[in-house]
Amino acid sequence: MSSLRQFSAHDLFGYNNINLDHLTETYNLGFYFEYLAKWPDYFLTNEAPNGALTSYIMGKAEAFGRDDKQNRSKESWHGHVTAVTVDPDYRRLGFAKQLMDGLERTSEETYDGVFVDLFVRASNDVAIGMYKKLGYSVYRRVLGYYSGDEKEDAFDMRKALKRDAEKKSIVPLSPLEVSPASLWDEL
Repeated sequence: MSSLRQFSAHDLFGYNNINLDHLTETYNLGFYFEYLAKWPDYFLTNEAPNGALTSYIMGKAEAFGRDDKQNRSKESWHGHVTAVTVDPDYRRLGFAKQLMDGLERTSEETYDGVFVDLFVRASNDVAIGMYKKLGYSVYRRVLGYYSGDEKEDAFDMRKALKRDAEKKSIVPLSPLEVSPASLWDEL
């Protein structure tokens, strides 16, 4: 039986097995420490009985919108999934759902968020299918979002939380395709 718990700085010494997947975005240690310091309640891991980490999720609370940047409307607060990944040896056991449920719960209960969003590679059909099963839908396509030898598009997927009973936050944008630069306009 595995256990879901908050990620700790010590866990950074044991998560390499999870990050070996080619679709997992990896970051420098400073990035992980920043998330751990700013949003510890959004950084969860699942631990196997032998102490091995099987999966983790990291996220944050964000505000988007064209409001006064110093006085953001509470309507714009939401949870954001920065990374969620499961060790290949532990996939299809429900760990990703547990982690996503935990992040959604934090978004609702701690931050009174309106929705949760995430970015996923447009070519990652397995992840897209999983997110759709969890209630996420495509809000927009961000052209060339992922860098590398060949740039790749991302889907910005969203799931409305209880505060958004009318699900206004997940109505797809028109036009559906946007540039990465347009994301900065929202900040």
